[in-house]
Formats: sequence, structure tokens, C-alpha cells
Amino acid sequence: MIMRQGQQLLLPANPFFIWGSLLLALIVNMLPLGRTPWMPDIMAVVLVFWSVHQPQRVGIGVSFFFGLFMDVHQAALLGQHALAYTALSFFAITIHRRLLWFSVPSQAVQVLPLFAAAHAIELALRMVAGGVFPGLYILLAPLLEAVLWPVISVLLLAPQRRAPDPDENRPL
Repeated sequence: MIMRQGQQLLLPANPFFIWGSLLLALIVNMLPLGRTPWMPDIMAVVLVFWSVHQPQRVGIGVSFFFGLFMDVHQAALLGQHALAYTALSFFAITIHRRLLWFSVPSQAVQVLPLFAAAHAIELALRMVAGGVFPGLYILLAPLLEAVLWPVISVLLLAPQRRAPDPDENRPL
């Protein structure tokens, strides 16, 4: 793949680090912080990140699996988060090649519609099942997730960064 000018060459992602970050995001989502409509979904952000950067390892099946965990944990309609995470992962994999050409702040703008679509799917399923509308504060969640995108990107790409000390025998 041709790289952007100034983009750093990354080491391969460690599968244990990928799965560890996914499990940590699941644990953070399961913390008893009180489920408010505007709270960002950390699991969704990490799933999109790995779906963009490692689509062969983290895909639609992994998203469905973690979505079922979130459904069971929140006692939500079974399949609500699973469908939202699956759609989120599908769209992230669809745009992953284009997304990697943007800078990280521009990527945050590009993934904002994905997060909004995931929340719209969850809201639509909740409303069809007879739930109550949580209010307009639900519009803040995708915005906060897009704001978290650069932070998550820096944290999850840190172990893959190469040492910046090239020499005559190692030009990269």
C-alpha cells in the first residue's frame, strides 16, 4: 500500500494487544457509571478503530459477539447492540482504505456519521420494541465518540510505532 508522505511505518499489531484492548473497552462500558443517553460507547470506538486498522482480525463477527455481550449486560433487547455494532463494523471496513489517507482529526469527522448511524439503529430498535425516547441528549454521544477518536488512535497505535532512529543500514 502506498503511504501518505510523512506517515510513519508501523510494526504489525500484536493480536494479544488487539484482544486486550477490546476486552478493556468492554469492561469500561460495563462500569456502573449510570447509563445516560449522552455517554459515549467506548466499545464502539475501539471496534471501529480495529475494523479500520486490522479488518482481517476484527470484523463483523467480532462486532456481533461483543454486541451480544453488551445486550446481555445492559438487559437490552437481544440483538440491539449486536446489530448496531455489526453495521458499524461493516461500514468501517467499507471505508477503511479511504479513511487511512486522512489525518487523525479528519478521520474523526469521517467516522462521525458511522457513530450516528449506530446510535440511530439502537434508538430505532428500542422505539420499535416499545421503549421511551431518551431525549435529545442522545445526539451528544456520537459527537463525544468522534472527539474520542484521536485519543483512542494515539493510545492504540502507540505500541506499533517504530523507533525514530534510522541509520545507514536501516533506512526505515
